[in-house]
Amino acid sequence: MASDYRPASHQVPRCLGTPRWVMLVSFRAVTGAHRPTQECIVNPSCCVSLLGYLRPKNAETATDREIKMPDFKKRPVILPILALLAFVLAGLPAGAQTLKAVKDRGALNCGVSQGLLGFSSTDDKNIWTGFDVDICRAVAAAIFGDPAKVTFMPLDASARFAAMQSNQIDLLSRNSTWTMSRESSLGLMFAGIAYYDGQGFLLRRDAGIDTALQLGGKTVCAQTGTTSELNLTDYFRANDMELKVLALGTAEESLKAYDDRKCDVLTSDVSQLYAERLKLSAPDSHIILPEVISKEPLGPSVRQGDDQWFNLIKWTLYSLINAEELGVKSATIDEAVKSPNPNIRRLVGTDGEFGEQLGLAKDWAARAVRAVGNYGEIYERNIGSQSRLSIPRGLNALWTQGGIQYAPPVR
Repeated sequence: MASDYRPASHQVPRCLGTPRWVMLVSFRAVTGAHRPTQECIVNPSCCVSLLGYLRPKNAETATDREIKMPDFKKRPVILPILALLAFVLAGLPAGAQTLKAVKDRGALNCGVSQGLLGFSSTDDKNIWTGFDVDICRAVAAAIFGDPAKVTFMPLDASARFAAMQSNQIDLLSRNSTWTMSRESSLGLMFAGIAYYDGQGFLLRRDAGIDTALQLGGKTVCAQTGTTSELNLTDYFRANDMELKVLALGTAEESLKAYDDRKCDVLTSDVSQLYAERLKLSAPDSHIILPEVISKEPLGPSVRQGDDQWFNLIKWTLYSLINAEELGVKSATIDEAVKSPNPNIRRLVGTDGEFGEQLGLAKDWAARAVRAVGNYGEIYERNIGSQSRLSIPRGLNALWTQGGIQYAPPVR
């Protein structure tokens, strides 16, 4: 069927300089025709051309007044198209604003846990330390050249994502699991996997239990607002075991309930169980069972809609991993700058313009490694062999050393 609308002239109006991807709305969506609506979707000055383009066949020539104040009785298609354009405009990303806001503020706002040993906690001098904290400091160093330019915001599990959505924080680095629903429904994007974890079980050694398959009928303490509750239900159902759950609002409440014997078992990410066990009066009297019942890929996350910021966080994390693989450490960064190895030269900014592509200085990655060390240094210092936790690298070892930790190349 022929369309009732045609161009006002042989020359279709266009507004130059607008990416083709913005031509999202078509005549077909409203009138059944196939022509695009032009770029006025993101360039309002083009909308006058669009109105002229949509003039009905039998309409008289538009006056200046009609262009300024179109007669909607004569142009019944205009209202639905303008409404559709308004809807599209409302959904367009704000663009690269986060980096500018951070630079203008002079500090990175980073969300962390309320106190998880090895990942994010304060020492006796009220200084934040930990694996997740060092990710924040690495980003600050990459941006400012100063790892101290971070404001840490301690958040519980129920408040962490809301803080991101409400712009209270720029980055969430808080032992949070990357899941589909957290990206598809919460408007987040995870910038990579900083730590491969899984859910496990902590219980008293004298319980005489050495496998999770013996936990049927036991009361299990779990924290609300986490993936632990669903994983727990799935595991017990799959193994046809009776489940009794004591769900509590915070990690502290869960640990206290376990310590007070209100439950027989404490469940959480295995890394968190290592940390929580050290808080008990007799840590050696408690064991972590060998079973890992879920995949818990933990990593930093950001808001959707700012690709520049997402790439900055992602490649800062990857630069730390690549630095370990290339043997670049905090103490050897100055030697690395002089290295003839092309992979190292690109990483530290001697060759290429990779920093500028992120909106940063050429030596952005060198700044990050100099401040907190490479991935291996961060791991061992906070949760590995040099820490009280002494968690083996396991899956978090480099892919060249029996693990699966892997980063794309800087090139």
